[in-house]
Amino acid sequence: MLLERLRKRPQSVGELAHRVPVSQPAVSQHLRVLREARLVTLRKDGARRIYSLDRAGLDELRAYVESFWSGVLDAYAAHTEEPRQGAIKNEKETSNDE
Repeated sequence: MLLERLRKRPQSVGELAHRVPVSQPAVSQHLRVLREARLVTLRKDGARRIYSLDRAGLDELRAYVESFWSGVLDAYAAHTEEPRQGAIKNEKETSNDE
């Protein structure tokens, strides 16, 4: 939910906390975790802390997740080819027996 809010524009902790059903300290804690994961950045503006999305960190996360997806697709392709390969082998063996 916080990432969705920050996707629209940079916001302060107070702005974010006002729009979600958790306390401001809880929002701050979530933002700290997101910052440590390099998904958001922090900019100080006087006493306010302004958070925005970290595009580079999100790009890295996307590439990481997509690397799993390509592995899943490869495994799926291999799995779907196995029955066909077995069927072709069985057809050849049957035709040789005749």
